[in-house]
Amino acid sequence: MILFACSVVSYAVGPDLPEARQIDLTVLEEKSDGSCRVRWTDPYQKRAREAPYQCDPGRSDLLKAPWYSDSRGYGWETAFMLTEGPERGNLEELAESDLGYSDMFLVLGAPLIAVGLVGGNLRALPRVLGVEARLVRRATRLSESAGRAAEDYEQAVAAVRDAQRDTGLPQDADHVPDPRLVTALWVLREAGPHARETAVLGRTLAKRLRGLLDEAAPAAGLRSMLMAGPTARLSAAQAVTELRLLLSDVERNGLSERFAQTSVDLLRGQDADRAALAAKADFAGEPAFYQSVLEQITESPAT
Repeated sequence: MILFACSVVSYAVGPDLPEARQIDLTVLEEKSDGSCRVRWTDPYQKRAREAPYQCDPGRSDLLKAPWYSDSRGYGWETAFMLTEGPERGNLEELAESDLGYSDMFLVLGAPLIAVGLVGGNLRALPRVLGVEARLVRRATRLSESAGRAAEDYEQAVAAVRDAQRDTGLPQDADHVPDPRLVTALWVLREAGPHARETAVLGRTLAKRLRGLLDEAAPAAGLRSMLMAGPTARLSAAQAVTELRLLLSDVERNGLSERFAQTSVDLLRGQDADRAALAAKADFAGEPAFYQSVLEQITESPAT
């Protein structure tokens, strides 16, 4: 890039080339190597001029004598005539000349830029191949689902504990139970006997996933992977491998659906009026079950 910039600067500060315009030439004589003698009209000296010129030997034969449609048997060629400076009216020489500074910097810089671009892309290729954005998103959603199931269960248990501080479950069947406590216990009953096990599993899984996701963070996107160092990329690759195995196991055992269903079951008690009616009717049929659930929660340590 430095050489390319030097080329631009050299071109900008270099001497200006005289302006030229294209004109037609009459080819009076021409050799096989393209050496010609040509004639053109000089508008500045207002006369016809002749001079040797290097014609293009590869141009069509139809532009050469005697096949060119010129009654005098001459050929045709084109050239550029200088229009300013002391040499205006002369033909511009198109012969190859020594490279100037601008051309030299450009010739040296362009291959280096190409090598840098190719080499940089090849070096970045392993990083690009290490991006596992979709896998990381799946693991993130699973972590959130597992953590949500555990939190919903903990909130349901906390609701039972809060209600139990004010009143216990009465032993006398004729006594009207506290509606708030019965409703909180009904929510756990509706969630089923596996809700606690699912919550424990969800809490453990979410904690493990959060640790792996922190290590796999560079693999979540192209930009983060390109900016990560070698150690971070290695850790990300190992974490991605563990995440892939873990997600495969979760999918095989249907844990994602289990976490989602548990959260739905635990949230059924949000409609307080309907839940209270359902809980009261259910408690009247099986008060012993409610007493058992309350004892389990009371004896177990708070989460």
